[in-house]
Amino acid sequence: MKARVRPGKVLAIMVAPFALAALGSPVGAQQAQAPVDVAAPQAPAAPERVEHVYVELTTPAGAITLDLDKTHAPLTTVNFLKYVDAKRLDGAVFYRAMHLGYSDEPAGLLQGGVRDGAKLFPPVAHEPTNRTGILHKAGTVSMARFAPGTATADFMILISDMPALDAEQGNNGEDPGAGFAAFGHVVSGMDVVRRIWDMPRSATKGEGVMKGDILEDEVRITAARRVAAPPAAPAEGPMAGAPTEPVAADGGNAGDD
Repeated sequence: MKARVRPGKVLAIMVAPFALAALGSPVGAQQAQAPVDVAAPQAPAAPERVEHVYVELTTPAGAITLDLDKTHAPLTTVNFLKYVDAKRLDGAVFYRAMHLGYSDEPAGLLQGGVRDGAKLFPPVAHEPTNRTGILHKAGTVSMARFAPGTATADFMILISDMPALDAEQGNNGEDPGAGFAAFGHVVSGMDVVRRIWDMPRSATKGEGVMKGDILEDEVRITAARRVAAPPAAPAEGPMAGAPTEPVAADGGNAGDD
């Protein structure tokens, strides 16, 4: 059963082709045979080079490292990095833990952001999932918003897959069906995300869809900084050891605008 999510303040997500050679004629055939062209094996397409930027969020519950996809969601990623580089995410809070009751497994999202309106930059244009290809899976980082194009510094981290947050096929970025702008995923510290998400929630705080989701005690982001790429996990399975395109780890400020 899929959760249906309404927009609001976020609910206010080789085999290389070979040509087959033609079979030869029966032995003893008298007619001349035309030479058969056999296509040479094609090399696998090179992996797409993706520019990743890593950001570590420090909280009293532990550190959370985000892998932001600047190649596929450039506008949303640059917007988030503006807050990081200006240190405007320092002091932001995780304040909402939405728990969905449709599954025996943990399902929902953790939401946080800048609560001081004086620290907000202008809204960022909406980048829907059917344009970026970044879907709302467990661990995905996505922007909170009202209407498309109103997102600023409120964001969410998904505890579970939530395809209801993806844009509908063919949607041009307008509600209904515009979805939310996913732009990365948690690369380490998902246990910290779950720890915060499991903290007590207030029965009275919040309004509308927010009621019952607000944490009793907000969890402060004490610092948000760019960091180097975390060590790669050992490869497993049949593709272990397969060559991959190097990934760019952006630890500086160049090239963000």
